[in-house]
Amino acid sequence: MSAKPGTLRGHRQDGRRIATRVSECVECEAFPCADVKHNCYVVPGINLKPEAVSVVMVSESSPENPDDYYYAKGNPLFQQTTVQAFNDASCNVASVKDIVARGVYLTTAVKYGKTGYGLRAETIRECSCLLQKELALFPNVRVLMLMGDVAIKALNFIARRAGQKRVIPAGSTYKIRGHKYSFNGIRIFPSYLQAGPSFFIEKSKRRMITEDIAAALRLAGA
Repeated sequence: MSAKPGTLRGHRQDGRRIATRVSECVECEAFPCADVKHNCYVVPGINLKPEAVSVVMVSESSPENPDDYYYAKGNPLFQQTTVQAFNDASCNVASVKDIVARGVYLTTAVKYGKTGYGLRAETIRECSCLLQKELALFPNVRVLMLMGDVAIKALNFIARRAGQKRVIPAGSTYKIRGHKYSFNGIRIFPSYLQAGPSFFIEKSKRRMITEDIAAALRLAGA
């Protein structure tokens, strides 16, 4: 029997946490969304200690090819661009494993690959329920990085379900980044998408991603 979403496996009898596999705690059961590729459904299957995570970086959606996902074997595309972004921020990492070792957890707001360019608001809302359960696994998060519009919308859906106002105001990322936002005591950094080929397209966005990663890591002490 699979674990109920949001519950943690991997506890010692004395209550201390050991390594947890995220995909055993968060899962989509209904698959209600029509504008995504269900065969590209991915929740991180890595083992990690939840209390060691201080930064969560949320990008847009799972890649069309699961072999390009952050934690896939080899040198997947999401790893290539994300490692480059962290190295641009003077982090000296060679892999996603190195990034996770710094206390940074990488995930997506939508757990499926897209069928087109965009995603319906209803799809983002549905997947934000999974993201909410996923974020609840990590008790010591100090910084949440929202990489792109989809991640920003997902967090705003989470806030509204909690009876709060939207965390990030409407507007272009260029105008809203650099301001101070918080949600439940966690600092929020809206930025641009760093995962996938779009990272290499606009140098100005790449520079801002670098600045945001550096500022987030300084704040979190990661």
